[in-house]
Amino acid sequence: MPYPPLRATRLLDQLRERIRYCHYSLRTEQAYVHWVRWFVRFSGLRHPRELGAPEVEAFLSFLANTRRVSPATHKQALCGVVFLYKQVLGVDLPWLQEIGRPQTRRRIPVVLSRDEVARLLAQIQGVHGLVASLLYGAGLRLQECLQLRVKDVDFDRKVIVVRDGKGARDRVVMLPSALEQPMRQQLAAARALWARDRAEGRPGVWLPDALQAKFPRAGESWAWHWAFPAPNLSVDPRSGVHRRHCLFDQTVGRHLARGAEKAAIAKRITAHTLRHYAESRLMPRRAGRHAQAH
Repeated sequence: MPYPPLRATRLLDQLRERIRYCHYSLRTEQAYVHWVRWFVRFSGLRHPRELGAPEVEAFLSFLANTRRVSPATHKQALCGVVFLYKQVLGVDLPWLQEIGRPQTRRRIPVVLSRDEVARLLAQIQGVHGLVASLLYGAGLRLQECLQLRVKDVDFDRKVIVVRDGKGARDRVVMLPSALEQPMRQQLAAARALWARDRAEGRPGVWLPDALQAKFPRAGESWAWHWAFPAPNLSVDPRSGVHRRHCLFDQTVGRHLARGAEKAAIAKRITAHTLRHYAESRLMPRRAGRHAQAH
């Protein structure tokens, strides 16, 4: 599809501009910029227009053979370089399609037993414990949980509305009864931070797409505030505005790792491990429905 002409002059700024035009996520932008920067440095700081298939293949071979990156990381680096050539530089050469893609290896996910889940959750306190419990009890992904807005928690219906989840889809999940009171307490703590930000005249929270222009004051409203706000302000990586963001996923990962160590669980536990357990509980019921349908 035709794209508007780029306004930026520097290569990485042009890459960021095109990624944002395509509505890619911030994480995808950061990953593509990282790999393109590494590719340019690996190629002796030459402009990508001067490079071709041998340089791209040499870079990918370096990642696979020297740095020993995983197939998924290898494929991500290739996607970043291909996006640069096709969408930014407007180069759609046959060799781009001829470069081999590594086969992603299927891994058996780590699944905890019920006893291990109970021991793990008992070792994680505070807001991070509530996040871990929601990952397990509601089957949320980590970013879906951390980016919840106040308006998306419905206590009357006992549901949580997940906005813009995987595949840019919305869905509704149940709010476990055992987490209703802790969630109310969390929102009370979040409201105290929201009130302090309003009293100090801080900018409102980040809003998706063009909502900031359409509803300029919505970011300052309680309904759009984060359900899990970060305790400190930080700089928005795209706008440069100093505002309050949601909790950072790295902090949740650290608490999960410490909780696993305290619970003496000799498994590599991530936030998605709890979701795997939630999915494993649903498998028998899904299988039963599938059998009845046939």
